[in-house]
Amino acid sequence: MPFARFNYMGSGCRASFRYWNPRNKSFAFIEYEAHPPAVSMTTTDRTLQHRFVRGVFLALSLFLIPCSGMAQPQISIAQEWMRAAPPVPDLKLPATRTAWEKQRTEIRGTLTRLLGDLPPRPVDPRAQTLSREDRGDYIFEKFEFDNGAGTRVPGYLFLPKRTGKVPAILWCHWHGGDYDNGKEELLRAEHTPEMPGPTLAKLGFAVLGIDACGFGERNGKGPGGSGEKGGAGEMTASKFNLWMGRSLWGMILRDDLMALDYLCSRPEVDSSRVGATGISMGATRTWWLMALDERLRAGVAVACLTRYQDLIEAGGLKHHGIYYFVPGMLREFDTEAVISLVAPRRLLCLTGDEDSGSPLAGIRKIEEQVRPAYELYEAASAFESVIYPKTGHVYTPDMWQRMVRWMGESLDRK
Repeated sequence: MPFARFNYMGSGCRASFRYWNPRNKSFAFIEYEAHPPAVSMTTTDRTLQHRFVRGVFLALSLFLIPCSGMAQPQISIAQEWMRAAPPVPDLKLPATRTAWEKQRTEIRGTLTRLLGDLPPRPVDPRAQTLSREDRGDYIFEKFEFDNGAGTRVPGYLFLPKRTGKVPAILWCHWHGGDYDNGKEELLRAEHTPEMPGPTLAKLGFAVLGIDACGFGERNGKGPGGSGEKGGAGEMTASKFNLWMGRSLWGMILRDDLMALDYLCSRPEVDSSRVGATGISMGATRTWWLMALDERLRAGVAVACLTRYQDLIEAGGLKHHGIYYFVPGMLREFDTEAVISLVAPRRLLCLTGDEDSGSPLAGIRKIEEQVRPAYELYEAASAFESVIYPKTGHVYTPDMWQRMVRWMGESLDRK
């Protein structure tokens, strides 16, 4: 904040002013000093002159302080923290595809390392089918698998009644604090305009979704036991995994990759035509999974395209749970590096401009830095980011139609 200070020196007066200099982006200091004429004055005269000089400086300060206040940028506490932290390295794409492929491999290796010391996935994915129902237009199965990390992971599989192998979608449910929901999202039209599982199965897609750690049937089955559910259970799971040298986010993605292993192993599924999609946390899982695994040919991320630095500066850390954060992430790169790994595969991002969890300024930076990666493959049209005006954290009917169309075109649905 600007300030003014006055010092009286016998018959003189000195004033110091601090103001913001926008040219060099720093504070400047100006000091004024005034002395009355060296003449004989009575005490009353000297008092009046001091008052006069003080009034002149006060008027000057009233002029300078508001002006400097208008020019001075408002620095938030979050921005001060960011300025004091190590700078986040920029993503610098090379000029050639060959050079990028080498850099791409390095980025993916770093990304995997950041997730932590994750237990290896089984080579042969096995799941136990708990039930199988014919629901007219599709077959509905409930299954579960042992994730090798202390818990069993339940899931749903929707199989279209089609001959031959079919394209498939790995559905990633959202968070939203709906810990009792999880994979049940596939059978509800709450956060999505239509029931994802039955609707997509009727369109010819096999659809698989699991309960993420702490959700659905796994709510209350973390290291804290049945006495810890919801956010408390999620926090305990995060603490446990940090002590094990890994992130909760890494374990969530590991479960998703095991689900993908199982989906691709199904005889009804064409493993060369598999995509992923979801809203909110499910959107973030989508583009992280695509960055980590080349088997995912296409993805649609709805209502979550977050650049982490911009989220911090917008004061938006509170919009994402503890599951979301990967230690050391910003010591290496930001979101654009993750999404660049998806190129040249098809990725559609659908986000509202009023979605507080995905600041618009950050989305624009991601778009600007990811497109060149696609251009290296001459596949610019394979990456699309649509911003919906006056739209928040929602899944609109138009978003749904775009998702269905994108998946149909990308996975060659017959």
